[in-house]
Amino acid sequence: MLKSLVLTAALALSSVPALAQSALNDILSGGVLKVGTTGDWNPMTMKDVATNGYTGYDIDVMNQLATDLGVTVEFVPTDWKTLVSGVSAGTYHITGSASMSPARAKAAGYSTSYFSLATVPLINKKDADRFKDWADLDKADVIVAATLGTTQEKQVKEFFPNAQYKIVEAPARDFQEVLSGRAQAHITSNVEAYKLIAQYPEMMIVPVSAPRARTPVAMLMKQDDQVWINYVNTWITLKREAGFFDELGIKWQLQN
Repeated sequence: MLKSLVLTAALALSSVPALAQSALNDILSGGVLKVGTTGDWNPMTMKDVATNGYTGYDIDVMNQLATDLGVTVEFVPTDWKTLVSGVSAGTYHITGSASMSPARAKAAGYSTSYFSLATVPLINKKDADRFKDWADLDKADVIVAATLGTTQEKQVKEFFPNAQYKIVEAPARDFQEVLSGRAQAHITSNVEAYKLIAQYPEMMIVPVSAPRARTPVAMLMKQDDQVWINYVNTWITLKREAGFFDELGIKWQLQN
């Protein structure tokens, strides 16, 4: 009887799946923090093709996270359409900044937010008299561009139901469509918008009455890895209290 009970218990235990190891354990044991980054979002993450390295706000954040973990950092190239699937598949342990959205939250976990952004439209300065607010862009003869996989891809369809929209896939970018004249406008975060008009003086932000879709930004991690999520959230809280994110915002001239 006792032997039978022991056998039954052993079989029951063998049928229970082993708990998945947290990314935190993998990072600490392997000595490497793998970060998914797109390298195409100024000033958050920018890839230098000459050195194959990265610079930006996100890069500074992840370098500091790796330092505090006592490990090295490895930046893994990704793009917006595969950002979530990459972290879900374990291609990288975490991503840089990503807008929080219900769609992404269905497949991945988020950290605590550490800043927010809003969406604004950009145009060529030559069209300044034509476009003065959001409604001016919502016309049948206007083409508005967005980049595939970004939150703006969904927003462009919501904001401009009467306009045409053009969705481009990375490494192409939506603002290039405006510069080339293939689109009259594109929408992006106010954070990126200020950098674009500094880089391309022929562009301007439409002087809209107010930005739209103010959105918190956070890091993406595996949805079921609460140990890793808890660690990152604790780290964010401590760094926020120490003024780390405020200092980086000044360094990279974030305006939100």
